Amino acid sequence: MSTLIETRNLSKYYASRDGKTVVRAVNGVNLDLGKGHTLGVVGESGCGKSTLARLMLGLIEPTSGEVLFNGEDLLKLDRAALRQRRREIQIVFQDPYASLDPRMNVSAIISEPLEIHGVGTRAERKVKMLDLLDLVGLDRNSAAKYPHEFSGGQRQRIGIARAIALEPKLIVLDEPVSALDVSIQSQILNLLLDLKKRLNLSYIFISHDLSVVEHVSDAVAVMYLGGIVEYGEALRVLNSPLHPYTQALVSAIPKMDAEKKKQRIALPGDPPNPEDVPLGCPFHPRCQHAMAVCREAYPALHLAEGRKVACHLY
Repeated sequence: MSTLIETRNLSKYYASRDGKTVVRAVNGVNLDLGKGHTLGVVGESGCGKSTLARLMLGLIEPTSGEVLFNGEDLLKLDRAALRQRRREIQIVFQDPYASLDPRMNVSAIISEPLEIHGVGTRAERKVKMLDLLDLVGLDRNSAAKYPHEFSGGQRQRIGIARAIALEPKLIVLDEPVSALDVSIQSQILNLLLDLKKRLNLSYIFISHDLSVVEHVSDAVAVMYLGGIVEYGEALRVLNSPLHPYTQALVSAIPKMDAEKKKQRIALPGDPPNPEDVPLGCPFHPRCQHAMAVCREAYPALHLAEGRKVACHLY
């Protein structure tokens, strides 16, 4: 498998509100994504998923670490070179309405990235825009309409059309279906899977919904308070999770089987305050398997049973 994007010990720290402590939004993350593959990144709200995505896009600067795209460190590129690379990395946001300019019609929204990067003539950009509407399943008559004239699912299709306009290699999907009705979610997911195959795209799929991630991902990384706690092949991680946190997340996936419903693991308490993370393993206050070493030493991510896991049990 040829690697498209890789992070090496990637971290992003912020000062707390009072300026006395450090918030580790992303803490020493090591991930890689192969060409034509999908990496699902899951975890509770506030675990650092979206911050990680923005670091990989180069939208924010890390405190430390590297982001390699096709072997090239994005953080060391000058402005012109980074602008060129951003053509190859695009993003689809969670809220399709908030991410579309209400003052621009669909034609202008989809054509904008082409204009910014000087792609083709005006006539060629119009042809490209219409072809993109066809590709995402929207009527060509939609070009003259404005975002408020569409449903949530249609607006997300517009956002996807804009994201693929520059023929990127990688698309970061930040909770792309969580704001949509359940009946529409499957349509958008199927569209994304179809585009991935037709355009040879790679995805980083960020979500808190494991049932969705299971459907689209080749590999899964589970985050907790800025760090990766389990990482590996999607079916292996989700069918036989090792980390107690992953086990709890997987147990919460809705199931038809009554016996399996009874096996749900309820985690005590809430995630710790990011400004006051406990010593040792950040998960130990909520873990039924916590040992003395869990309260003292931060667990390293290491190989266990065919995947990587950060837990002192293994």
